[in-house]
Amino acid sequence: MNIIGRIKEQDELNQCVLSGRPEFMVVYGRRRVGKTYLIKEYFNNHFSFYATGLLNGKMRSQLKAFNESLVNYGDEEKTIPKDWFEAFRRLQKILEKEEAYRDTLSGRRVIFLDEVPWMDTARSDFKVALDYFWNSWASSQKDLLLIVCGSATSWIINNILFDRGGFYNRITRQLNIKPFSLSECEKYFEDNGFSFTRKQIIDSYMVFGGIPYYLNLFDKRLSLVQNINNLAINPQGQLHYEYEHLFSSLFKNATNHIKIISVISEQKWGVQRTDIVKKSGVSDGEGLTKALKELEQCGFIRKYKNITKEKNGFFYQLIDPFILFSYYFLKDEKIKDWEKFYKSAAFYTWRGNAFEIVSLCHIHQIKNALGISGVSSDEYSWKSEQKKEGAQIDLIIDRRDDVMNICEMKYSDEEFLIDSDYEKELNHKINLFRKEVNTDKALHITLISVSGLKKNNYSDVVLNVINGDDLFS
Repeated sequence: MNIIGRIKEQDELNQCVLSGRPEFMVVYGRRRVGKTYLIKEYFNNHFSFYATGLLNGKMRSQLKAFNESLVNYGDEEKTIPKDWFEAFRRLQKILEKEEAYRDTLSGRRVIFLDEVPWMDTARSDFKVALDYFWNSWASSQKDLLLIVCGSATSWIINNILFDRGGFYNRITRQLNIKPFSLSECEKYFEDNGFSFTRKQIIDSYMVFGGIPYYLNLFDKRLSLVQNINNLAINPQGQLHYEYEHLFSSLFKNATNHIKIISVISEQKWGVQRTDIVKKSGVSDGEGLTKALKELEQCGFIRKYKNITKEKNGFFYQLIDPFILFSYYFLKDEKIKDWEKFYKSAAFYTWRGNAFEIVSLCHIHQIKNALGISGVSSDEYSWKSEQKKEGAQIDLIIDRRDDVMNICEMKYSDEEFLIDSDYEKELNHKINLFRKEVNTDKALHITLISVSGLKKNNYSDVVLNVINGDDLFS
């Protein structure tokens, strides 16, 4: 196996393989995150049966592709199945043969159905046929492992995991494959001969996130700045139009999702539902609720409570680095040359916002560095309702042990310097927050800085410092 990171996921797969009972595993995660790669590498690309759906393929095309797989695994009928019931009946016959491949270590028959949301075309009865296949036969085979996978996360969740029909309580395990962490990105770059520093890896995360497919496109002969230019900024770059492809591949009608993302992207601390309705043109109702839920399920946005007024709804905040980068620079092709843009005033403005998102993607690592990994907490942002001399906090870790970490995220090339004015700003922010939120918890100012904090007469206002290395823990 050549798998980087994914320790918990591999352990879950190992338990599944060795359980000694029928297993129905659901694997999901956003496009390009490495779901298929993980499963294929774990099983060394050896399956009792493997098939994948076709993007935008109609029912006959899907069945034709499935039939190719049936023939490859020994099906003698060879004609295209007339429907999915026949397709799964023929799959059962293949698996019942003595010569059906079995995993060398566990003896299991492993079925891997990839991109199943694409197989479920209109009026195809794919779900019903899969349901029947599992409940009528597969669920009684103690040596059988069925893995279904898909990038259309919302389809997987709504049609399989949260299904109240035939799949209800039938799923035995689920794996939500998330983007690489910074430490996994570092391991990827090391294993592939790159010589990036940790600061450069953070910089790459601010553009590409932890998406393995994007990292795989890097050219080790080029600098990070050159790679960004070649892959994303250049109109011929492989990721220049990824923003549009990303949504169209995940959602059947992505128009509302793109409108919503555009509105959420405008406010780094997030927006409320009422503002989304006003600015996006998407009607308030079930359609908006569904789109917001799907964007959250795909990991593009997060939903957090309004700490000032609990009855006043939630905020929705963008937390996907590549989506933010695309919205800033690719959507309207605002930048023609990243090398010229690099280190401009506008670059530093974007970099500050992008680093905040990187930090939000590594709250687990931040809590580890604070020594509170075992303490339950909620995480959210806050913006004062006071118009004049207001304030905002990018990240609050609201702990069950009566402490709130008030986190300031700062990207600086050198150790961050707190001067008299910034010390006053921090104290004002803390006092205003305590007044508006009306909390009696201890408030600990916590600095998250790539290069750490420079000690001086004003630095004692910060109780905890998280540096760039801590984000790799």
